[in-house]
Amino acid sequence: MEMSPYLIFNGQCVAAFKFYEQTLGGTITFLQTHGESPMKDNVPADWQDKVIHATLAVGDKVLMGSDAPPPHYTAPQGMSVSISGFVPSEGERIFKTLAEQGKVSMPFQKTFWSPGFGMLVDRFGTPWIINSAEPA
Repeated sequence: MEMSPYLIFNGQCVAAFKFYEQTLGGTITFLQTHGESPMKDNVPADWQDKVIHATLAVGDKVLMGSDAPPPHYTAPQGMSVSISGFVPSEGERIFKTLAEQGKVSMPFQKTFWSPGFGMLVDRFGTPWIINSAEPA
């Protein structure tokens, strides 16, 4: 079984995935717009360039996403994308980059369980938990 976060955006999926690709050091392995899909004739002209499906590979992990038309979009709540397994300096870099133009709910700091932990919602509305580990 595999489990992967699937993020829904309000028309910003391309920008978000390019930002995540650069920030997380991944690779966008698939990105298809509504206008490139077999359903292109059923999509309004202003949604032809919005994403019907995108996949970002980061190591052996996958983050997926798409755009939802306004009547079907709701802001994420009750969940976060949690990333971990890197040294505190890398965790802090990722945290600071994701936090740019976003909202920090818990600053990146040492906790009793982690040498570097923080929580934020990025500029695209995605909630993140960043949890670093001590170097091996």
